[in-house]
Amino acid sequence: MLSLKNTLLLGFAITAIACQQKKEEKNNASLYITTLDQQKLLEQTVIQDDEAEKSNYTITIDTAKTYQEIDGFGYSLTGGSAMLLHKMSSEKRGAILQELFGDREEDINVSYLRVSIGASDLDEHTWSYNDLKEGETDEDLKHFSLAYDTLYLVPVLKEILKINPQIKIMGSPWSPPTWMKTNNDTRGGSLKEEYHQVYADYFVKYIQAMKSHGINIDAVTIQNEPLHPGNNPSLLMLAEQQKEFVKNNLGPTFEANGIQTKIIVYDHNADRPDYPISILDDPEAAKYIDGSAFHLYGGEINALSEVHEKHPSKNLYFTEQWVGAPGDFSQEMEWHTENLIIGATRNWCKTVLEWNLAADENQDPHTDRGGCDRCLGAITIEGDEITRNPAYYIIAQASKFIAPGAIRIASNTSKSLPNVAFKTSEEIVSVIQNKTEKTQHISVKIGEENLTIELPAKSVGTLIQPTAIR
Repeated sequence: MLSLKNTLLLGFAITAIACQQKKEEKNNASLYITTLDQQKLLEQTVIQDDEAEKSNYTITIDTAKTYQEIDGFGYSLTGGSAMLLHKMSSEKRGAILQELFGDREEDINVSYLRVSIGASDLDEHTWSYNDLKEGETDEDLKHFSLAYDTLYLVPVLKEILKINPQIKIMGSPWSPPTWMKTNNDTRGGSLKEEYHQVYADYFVKYIQAMKSHGINIDAVTIQNEPLHPGNNPSLLMLAEQQKEFVKNNLGPTFEANGIQTKIIVYDHNADRPDYPISILDDPEAAKYIDGSAFHLYGGEINALSEVHEKHPSKNLYFTEQWVGAPGDFSQEMEWHTENLIIGATRNWCKTVLEWNLAADENQDPHTDRGGCDRCLGAITIEGDEITRNPAYYIIAQASKFIAPGAIRIASNTSKSLPNVAFKTSEEIVSVIQNKTEKTQHISVKIGEENLTIELPAKSVGTLIQPTAIR
């Protein structure tokens, strides 16, 4: 039997071991900081144990209160981006693709891509998979061909898939073939009603053709920016037509062909949440629809929660936001982090995607008659030279640490210190933004554990904590 003295000594030893374990767990936490003045760019910072007394704000994370599962963070891989990457030397292209899509310490682990179905406005010219001479039609789609995509996009995607076989890919059309449209033009016009079924078959052929190259299309949106017919290419598709197309054509055609690709509606600005809501209000259409997608060139990000509240079983995706050349790092990093990395995910989005992955030093290529001539890529490619731009770091601050399958969890937030938290089987990851002009000492409380970090003025930090400290 242990004596009282020995019992006390054993108790002190157990307490000391427990304290040491807690200290080690805190020391295993990591903090990566990007400052708006670019003095720190994804820089790992030592977390001091003696900061608790200085804390002037507490973020309380509740791991039991969960929200949506994350599909990934990434970019649009436009045809122009793929062309520039493809023209690099194989060695340099392999290096930047590894950095973007790999999971080494120096990589940023991009986990989601959006590609265009046919041309986008950031291609060298407009085209579709079924271009015909004026006056011709092809309702059986006998002339369907993925040929142009096999020049640049497909080879680059295959290289990416070797690095990250689990990456998810979304396809979005900017325009159907011109012969299906009311104005017979790549720009504007609407889809002719008599070609609704042909266009549904066109989607199926696209998904099957990509699959034949080993590329799985996880999801499609019906139309990029359906309320913006001034781009080139583009299409006007009002909510009623999109609903009828999904309900009567695309949904049943996917089902008949065993297509598992998710159908996502809208894919435009947050100022019109009524658009997807009106489609989802129809149960016959909604049964085919996974969710809706948004951009933020208009409206407020919290409008996305209106869609969730009306249709909580349907998913939300944030699919596009551009950075205008030449790109103000401080302004873009602050706004995009608050509204997209934090704002979109706090409003139920499963993805956050920036527009677009790459352009050259002149913001080329782009189409005429409305193609974006000021869209700054996440990277600029000049031959084999790479410049990393604001969108690279905006996405990297999340993608590097928040893997697909992570679950958003509850945390209190404020205007000066917006934040969002996620959990995986091994870690709690928090993205915390300091919008103030002063260094902030922030306590991050998870259950009974409390860790204090120092976040510089005007900065973004990603805090990774092992789940053992919950």
